[in-house]
Amino acid sequence: MSQSLDIPTLDTLAQELAAIQQTGSKRIALLGSRHVPITHQHLIEMMSYALALGGNRIITSGATGTNSAAIKGVMRADSSLLTVILPQSLERQPRESRVELEKVVHLVEHPENDELSLGEASSLCNSEIISRCQQLICFAFHDSDTLLQTCQEAEEQRKLVTLFYFD
Repeated sequence: MSQSLDIPTLDTLAQELAAIQQTGSKRIALLGSRHVPITHQHLIEMMSYALALGGNRIITSGATGTNSAAIKGVMRADSSLLTVILPQSLERQPRESRVELEKVVHLVEHPENDELSLGEASSLCNSEIISRCQQLICFAFHDSDTLLQTCQEAEEQRKLVTLFYFD
């Protein structure tokens, strides 16, 4: 049984080097699973806080877990650096999320997706988020199909992707 190694291409290495050397602010998408232990949520919140303090614009969605932690961190640092794109209308979000989301300055709703399943709407939402960012930071499990598909899509669009696994 042969094992496939993921060897980065020269283009990928050049892209990563350019991202490391970039000193200005970036548009960073931060996405991840809804099912995140509280300790991981605190780490994600601290990371998003630090990224915003560095002047980076953070783009995320409105789900609980990873995205909620990212929202809290950026809101603490500078709410003007946060864009939240919802897969559906604000009314379709859980009540506990709505309270937090109503404070977001740059909130994009998609009521036209209210009739879609959450999975379908989330895929469309993630595609929009990827189109708006330069870099994706994603927190997922190995069976998080929608998130892994989003990472693949971002790589195909030559975005810098950092993927952390919870499992």
